[in-house]
Amino acid sequence: MKQVLVIGSTVVDVIIKLPHLPKTSEDVHVLGQTMSLGGCAYNTSDTIRHFGVPYILFSPVGTGTYGHFVREELKKRGIQSPIPTPLQENGCCYCFVENSGERTFASYHGAEYLFYPEWFELLDADSIDSVYICGLEIEETTGPNIVQYLEGHPSYRIFFAPGPRIQVISQNLLDRLFALSPILHLNETEVLEYTGEPTIEQAARSLFTKTQNTVIVTLGEKGAYYDTGQKAAYVSGVTAQQIDTIGAGDSHIGAVIARLQQGAQMEDAIRDANRVSAAVVETNGALLSEEAFKRLGLS
Repeated sequence: MKQVLVIGSTVVDVIIKLPHLPKTSEDVHVLGQTMSLGGCAYNTSDTIRHFGVPYILFSPVGTGTYGHFVREELKKRGIQSPIPTPLQENGCCYCFVENSGERTFASYHGAEYLFYPEWFELLDADSIDSVYICGLEIEETTGPNIVQYLEGHPSYRIFFAPGPRIQVISQNLLDRLFALSPILHLNETEVLEYTGEPTIEQAARSLFTKTQNTVIVTLGEKGAYYDTGQKAAYVSGVTAQQIDTIGAGDSHIGAVIARLQQGAQMEDAIRDANRVSAAVVETNGALLSEEAFKRLGLS
């Protein structure tokens, strides 16, 4: 089995629990705070790891307090990105979690979102057959470097999770990515707002016409909808006791990638991903423990 190249950020998630988001000039008491490894790419790679699928975490780790935290935590896990340490400091993500479990992010971007052409030369392209990318890195000034690398390797199967940044990424870059026929992964709000279509089915089909590849739309506890061009269907979700939703989308696409790498059909991969993301929702933070993953019986 070849490797999945996971391109993107590894950051410190500063998880701040509070009753509700404060209004301007309002004072609220924080109920607790923790620090954890996070970032869309790292979260996705950790789910792929749980399935035993080989991968490369292609993630720059900068300097400063947050860079030191990320580097030490990755070292404990035996993970090392092939990218040399950039001079810029690493950023972080402030994750505000309300009593409802809903999360709001405020990100401080640093070195972890910037990618340079010479770094891609460090990769063994022959060992890779699938690639994950996120909208945050494509939006940045060095986003075109990622797209150019993918254009130079048309055999790769690309998984693109643009997130809400699909609204601000330049249309030129999106058009170049769509021309590479990525499997798109978005949630209900993102797909409806971007396409302007009135229904999930119409929105997914609109995107399919641009990419000619599968579109996956996550629907929270309702599961997910997908359109392969030949088949479109809903896949039932899993009821979960929501603690927080941090990392739910990342774990979902990570599970889809891993199961497809293992030879699963798309609908089966999405069904398993629904179970994984439900387990993440029932967990503090974005990452599942070894024990929590084993309880799913998917490995």
